[in-house]
Amino acid sequence: MSRFLPIVTLLLAGCAGTDAIHRQAEGALGPYSASVTTGELCFVSGQIAPDPDFAKEAEGALRKIEAQLERCGLELAHIVSATVYLTDMDLYGAFNEVYAGVLPAPYPARACVAVRALPGGARVEVQVIAAR
Repeated sequence: MSRFLPIVTLLLAGCAGTDAIHRQAEGALGPYSASVTTGELCFVSGQIAPDPDFAKEAEGALRKIEAQLERCGLELAHIVSATVYLTDMDLYGAFNEVYAGVLPAPYPARACVAVRALPGGARVEVQVIAAR
């Protein structure tokens, strides 16, 4: 248990300096803030944009990320880390094509996780951390 203490301390220290919480976006599927900024960091909650066309769905999720970053005074180029959730890893290549077309290089660190399901029937959800 003690090995987790530094992580908890770091998280609590970050929470103490919260500069802005952007409240739940219209149509959100749960009780969460769309984004939270603390110090130089902006944490954007997972964004989805269900669409029958996967490329449009992926781009829609990334554009929602972009909109949240703009509310924090940031751009896509400020993203330092992204986590992508896919309901089907066969969509990985298609997502990469959209991602590379929307985000500027050099690309942020990224993880991609296969999940059983996502809210609203989405096939992709993206969450990011950006830094000033």
